[in-house]
Amino acid sequence: MRATKFTALAATTVFAFSIAACGSDADDGMGSGTPAAAPTTTSAAPSAAPTMEADMVNFGPGCSAVPTDPSDAGSFESMGKVPVATAASGNPLLSTLVTAVKKAGLVDSLNSADGVTVFAPTNDAFGKIPKADLDKVLADKKTLTSILTYHVVPGKLTPADLAGTHKTLQGDEVTVTGSGEDFEVGADKASVVCGNVQTANANVYIIDSVLMPTS
Repeated sequence: MRATKFTALAATTVFAFSIAACGSDADDGMGSGTPAAAPTTTSAAPSAAPTMEADMVNFGPGCSAVPTDPSDAGSFESMGKVPVATAASGNPLLSTLVTAVKKAGLVDSLNSADGVTVFAPTNDAFGKIPKADLDKVLADKKTLTSILTYHVVPGKLTPADLAGTHKTLQGDEVTVTGSGEDFEVGADKASVVCGNVQTANANVYIIDSVLMPTS
């Protein structure tokens, strides 16, 4: 009888330990027992937003007239690969300027310049000058050279550097006012219609009037 009771008690004890063990397994990872691996999250590290160098961006309404086909000699991409006089020769906005540069014998000088800023008048800008006067200037190399070199500033000015007074290759100073994407150049208040055009050796700001030196 006592053996039967002992056996029953032992069985009860084993059963109780089994229940406790099951309960312990169920609690794993919730606080008791062996800690479960912490839940993992898959939040991606914030990636740096793609940045475009502001100093490389073209701006202005006149930029829409520049060819978009990269194979076109007048496109921004093609102009960026060649020096400034060569680049201008492919741009449909600047054919009169190119003619003037050739007549003044400045092609080689501009192409070999080591970093300049060029204020480049459009064909329409030259069109504001009476034809008789323009023909006279084109025929006078000394005057033409003075006018054209007044449009060139040493150093490649970015839009952030553009506002201010700058000494030109002609010797006089030219003042640029404005900020952002809105600039006026010289006493003539020529507007930048397509700014920050990159060539191999220059930054070009295409303007809507021809600048005249003060001396």
